[in-house]
Amino acid sequence: MTNSAYIPRKAILATTALALVLGGCANMSETQKGTATGAGIGALAGVIIGDSKGGAAIGAGLGALGGYVWSKHMQDKKAAMEQATAGTGVAVTQTADNQLKLNIPSDISFDTGRANIKPNLRPILDQFANGLQNQPNTEVRIIGHTDSTGSDAINEPLSLDRADAARDYLAARGVDMRRIIVAGRGSREPVADNSSDAGRARNRRVEIFLAERGN
Repeated sequence: MTNSAYIPRKAILATTALALVLGGCANMSETQKGTATGAGIGALAGVIIGDSKGGAAIGAGLGALGGYVWSKHMQDKKAAMEQATAGTGVAVTQTADNQLKLNIPSDISFDTGRANIKPNLRPILDQFANGLQNQPNTEVRIIGHTDSTGSDAINEPLSLDRADAARDYLAARGVDMRRIIVAGRGSREPVADNSSDAGRARNRRVEIFLAERGN
């Protein structure tokens, strides 16, 4: 049997296992749900990432150890960020793996071609930083994106510079820089069509993720 025939079968089995895990979460606490879901997602990832022996088991272990939880603190933070960003165009969501995500459009974050934080973004970052000093289990990821205008030689460093600027702002307000991961994706991950002004505006964005690991 070739790998192309074998991997889908394993993926089906792992997906079934994940469904059983999720189905058994009804009577769990939020922390237990997060860890169980992380284990299931990790197992599925272990199958999808390569065809090595024990991949699913390794993935399950990583998911259980590193799974994110959706605690009361995370729910309260989401509510606070929704209030702080009301009417700004910032989308505040809970991801499938229990991260709090802020999708921040360019019209309130950065001017075209610049990495200086605009005044409208500052109160949002202030609210985001608020309280994180007392939450040692939380992690922050900041991802910068551009539209397709210009070359990769311009877009790649620009997207990273924007993520760095947001990180430095949070660090200046007490968030431990060691808990912040930054990345610049340039124009590689568009969420809209770059052939229109509206689409390019959507693609110029910064995404900030907050995640809490189980104890």
